Amino acid sequence: MCHVIVTCRSMLWTLLSIVAAFGELIAFMSTDWLVGYPRTPDAVFGPHGATAAGEAYRPTLGIYGRCIKLPHMQRGILCGPYAVHFGEIASGFWQATSIFLAAGILLLCAVAFISVFTMCFQSIMKKSIFNVCGLLQGIAGLFLILGLMLYPAGWGSDKVQLYCGPDSAPYRTGLCSMGWAFYTAMGGTLLTFICAVFSAQAEIATSSDKVQEEIEEGKSLICLL
Repeated sequence: MCHVIVTCRSMLWTLLSIVAAFGELIAFMSTDWLVGYPRTPDAVFGPHGATAAGEAYRPTLGIYGRCIKLPHMQRGILCGPYAVHFGEIASGFWQATSIFLAAGILLLCAVAFISVFTMCFQSIMKKSIFNVCGLLQGIAGLFLILGLMLYPAGWGSDKVQLYCGPDSAPYRTGLCSMGWAFYTAMGGTLLTFICAVFSAQAEIATSSDKVQEEIEEGKSLICLL
């Protein structure tokens, strides 16, 4: 018989697991890892045929995408991937970053999907599903840390120098500043480890004596604070 067990700790762990997975996924897909120095596009034609300088803007560069403003473009900033193939990513360090982040995000998404069903299934192959998911989150966190540590090593690539100036070098951004995506990825990594630790509390909450008592009473829906 399937027992639906809902506790505050298990629901909080599920919610945080989903937030961590989506946060890392959104950060990975974003182009706002590096924000370039302010620049003005080439002169464009004004309303009366004369040339006029474009409005200043700051381009952004992600792991495999970028946002720039092209001369004569009337629709504002153009965003999209600069790397069509994996080998076109700016540097070998960023390629390694992509692999580690993708592996970590894949594990986090799998845990987020599984966590939704922990209300009905608390064990898998006679092992606590919370402990298994916590272990996977710990492994994902290690992958994410490796990716974030390798990412600044790629700041000396030609692609980054195009956006951040010739002074950019490994672990030095030059004229660029860090974008929100990098900080989101760091926050998601910290949240991943918090979830890995908190999974033990979720397991304790769903296997407490109070839960066992209600199961013995024949209840199929068990809600505990």
